[in-house]
Amino acid sequence: MRKNSIKNTRINGEVRRVLSSIIQNDIKDPRIHPMTSVVEVEVAPDLKSAKAYISVLGDEEAQKDTLAGLKSAEGYIRRELARTVNLRNTPEIRFIMDQSIEYGVHMSRLIDDVNQNSLEEGDEDDQAEE
Repeated sequence: MRKNSIKNTRINGEVRRVLSSIIQNDIKDPRIHPMTSVVEVEVAPDLKSAKAYISVLGDEEAQKDTLAGLKSAEGYIRRELARTVNLRNTPEIRFIMDQSIEYGVHMSRLIDDVNQNSLEEGDEDDQAEE
């Protein structure tokens, strides 16, 4: 199976959906932040390993705690994944913190600040002309 095949894309989507459900509903670890989402899952073509990109809405401490909680629950998560998704091999999951949402929010704030400043300067120029 090639990396970008339709089958691999479907497996990635299904694993992401089930992984998100397990993290939100089944894990009771207090270290895992309630606003944790699975952004993307990349399952290797041989189905032996998977990278799960996790996003946490919170400070850096909450992100570290969530990652530690997920790493400690890896065995449980893998077992639940095997029970739910019918695959030849259940992939070994590696959790990776994804900063893309936080980066997007930061860039959006910067753009809003620039727009606000240009509007204020435009108002001052209009008043100076009068």
